[in-house]
Amino acid sequence: MADHMADSVLYEVSDGLATITINRPDAMNAMNTAAKVALRDALRSAADDTAVRAVLLTATGRAFCVGQDLKEHVATLESTRESGSGNALSTVREHYNPIVRAITEMPKPVVAGVNGVAAGAGFGFALACDYRVVADTASFNTSFAGVALTADSGVSWTLPRLIGQSRAADLLFFPRSISAQDAHELGIVNKLVPAADLAAEAAAVARALAAGPTVAYAALKESLAHGAGHTLSEALEKEDELQTRAGRSEDHTIAVQAFLNKEKPKYLGR
Repeated sequence: MADHMADSVLYEVSDGLATITINRPDAMNAMNTAAKVALRDALRSAADDTAVRAVLLTATGRAFCVGQDLKEHVATLESTRESGSGNALSTVREHYNPIVRAITEMPKPVVAGVNGVAAGAGFGFALACDYRVVADTASFNTSFAGVALTADSGVSWTLPRLIGQSRAADLLFFPRSISAQDAHELGIVNKLVPAADLAAEAAAVARALAAGPTVAYAALKESLAHGAGHTLSEALEKEDELQTRAGRSEDHTIAVQAFLNKEKPKYLGR
């Protein structure tokens, strides 16, 4: 089933996996308003669709996403100055924040298939995902300070948690291209693969998650997010609550039965 929500973002669901593809290859997948709206809506559709058990976020062409479309941004800035009204950066509240919330809050795993450069908000989208499969030719760049802006798309929260406060400050104050290999050593990349294999490898990871114990994955995702901002004591309470939920799932019963029968479990995602 294919549903072209907008040509700038492609959306397809098959076998429990929603594949969302940023599709502005001629613009290195820069985000204009149409693309931001389409991406936000595609992610929300995937979050709400009970048939979707995992999401793959990837892109066409040689870039993953270079962030804000600066041509459109400059035009918006000029019209804002001329009219004296509007806000060229309301896009953070209207688009980038909802995109990152949709990725991080949906109760199912989201895999980033990073096929090329991920910069600015594009870097933020990749960081918001639960798992990053990255082509060895890809690169990352915070970009923001390079155009006299601050971090958005969740980068101020995700980046220091992945690589530490000091390294995050270094990459944000001195934006530069970080190779996929360096990003792997820093802990940004989960799985580094040859560029030619990126599409197949990212899809394989996402399909494995789509066929897995969805309730448990949702609980793990919630647990990790909760643990990032709470004490150990609070985290233990949350683990108790979430383990009770996971333990009541059909998939847990299936898993235990399969273990006892020395079989491979066939999960239903509930």
